[in-house]
Amino acid sequence: MSVVQIIILAAIQGLAELLPVSSSAHVILAQKLMGIDPSSPTMTFFLVMLHTGTMFAVLLFFWSRWKKMLINLKTSRLFLKAIVIATIVTGILGLSLKIFIEKVILETMLGHSKGEVENLFKVLPLVSAALFFVGLYIIYSGLKKNKKLKENISSRDALFIGLTQGLSLPFRGFSRSGSTISTSLLLGFTRELAEEFSFALAVVLTPPVIVLELRRLMKSELPLHLDYVSLLKPGLIGMVFSFLFGLLALKWLASWLEKGKWHYFGYYCVVLSIVAFVSSFI
Repeated sequence: MSVVQIIILAAIQGLAELLPVSSSAHVILAQKLMGIDPSSPTMTFFLVMLHTGTMFAVLLFFWSRWKKMLINLKTSRLFLKAIVIATIVTGILGLSLKIFIEKVILETMLGHSKGEVENLFKVLPLVSAALFFVGLYIIYSGLKKNKKLKENISSRDALFIGLTQGLSLPFRGFSRSGSTISTSLLLGFTRELAEEFSFALAVVLTPPVIVLELRRLMKSELPLHLDYVSLLKPGLIGMVFSFLFGLLALKWLASWLEKGKWHYFGYYCVVLSIVAFVSSFI
């Protein structure tokens, strides 16, 4: 990839990752238009490096808010307990879906002896369908009004959010932040709490994903002209730019969410799903 391509993908990732519009769908669509295979180990690793940049943006943006919350012992205990429950549920469901897709669908039904869930990343009609459904979900949650709002997260709430996040992992296009924040809003969270909890889950989830992608990269056969050092250079450049654009996206998201404009992101996802579907035939 050229430096220009790296910056473009990092900008797309940084903005779209922290907005509920599926960064993966945007990056995959951009890679396809650039003639890059988004399912290759080198590109999925590059995508993880971009996720790392946005993770640092989340830490910087939310740290002062999380710090205030954690000062209160009761609130911090409930918040941390909910993160643990949601993360465990996400891991169980996400890994189960990954195994089911790889072993049952890709290997047994389609005959791919070494099928990986990442192979689905280049199937734009599937990405389009995921975008469409998450768009409808965001629109519904954004327009629905709750009479009573919660300021704490119960174990039951964490379970539902964990299930939603687990569903989003293997299906590129089904925005993680879009689905988790939407579920939180439907459960009656305040907008601020929905935002803070969703991105706290993202910070916890990102390191294991990075480890899994590093493991996948090490098991793959790299082209002769590549080595691990040459892979890190574009990844580090992309990480810096995704961090900067991520901060911009978080300010935008906080503004729209707190002003009741959440459903507008859903309209965008539906339109993008149509674009992705049409692009699959080009």
